[in-house]
Amino acid sequence: MRKILIAICAAVLLVTGCSNSNAQNKLIIGIDDEFSPMGFRDENGEFTGFDVDLAKEAARRMRVALEFKSIDWNNKEEEITSGNVDMIWNGLDIMEEYKEYMVFSRPYMNNRQVLMVRDDYYEEIRSEYDLAGKIVGTQSGSNSEDYINSNTRLKESLAEFKTYRNIKDEFESLRNGECEIIIIDEVAARYEIRRHPATFKVINLTIGPATKFGVGFSKENAELRDKVQEVFNEMIKDGTAREISLKWFQADLIKHNR
Repeated sequence: MRKILIAICAAVLLVTGCSNSNAQNKLIIGIDDEFSPMGFRDENGEFTGFDVDLAKEAARRMRVALEFKSIDWNNKEEEITSGNVDMIWNGLDIMEEYKEYMVFSRPYMNNRQVLMVRDDYYEEIRSEYDLAGKIVGTQSGSNSEDYINSNTRLKESLAEFKTYRNIKDEFESLRNGECEIIIIDEVAARYEIRRHPATFKVINLTIGPATKFGVGFSKENAELRDKVQEVFNEMIKDGTAREISLKWFQADLIKHNR
């Protein structure tokens, strides 16, 4: 009887596999699918973007299947700690508070938060305190939301501070006049202006501290982080990462210091 049970268990394992094997052969990447140009859905509903291309190339070199999963950016901690996703690779700022539950790849791109206005609405704004009396919006769960909430003087000076589920909603609120100014990642702002040059304008002012993008993993997944970092280093060294950057930004924005 014991031998029969062992044989049955072996057969089950052969057919279904085990979680560790599945984890090694398929990676699930969490993204905010409205964050163009980093990761978003095209007109056919397919995932595309700068980070999507980087992740696809890394997976190809690792010889693993890849699945992109849309997540609520405000629920990053739950998504990564529950194991719903193996990593978050989508314009993720390396923030100290995230390090409580994530480990990061090395930074691969600089980032900062800038101001965006409608092209027909522009006033002299030379510091963040010139936002006083304005209706200002940003994405929920972003580091710009954290910055405004932590700066009592600045927040109380605003006529209203609004947050939006994703960047698409944030752009729409600016377009229809629901808010006067939005705080947004510079890469997203520049990309949107290229698509709609007569609609928006960027005010070249950094809001809050400048940050860096990295790939985030759960603290229990440091080994996977190291494997991804290894192939990413190869992509930087052989120029593949540069080519992907040129495709999306017409410039090499990849950090080359390793």
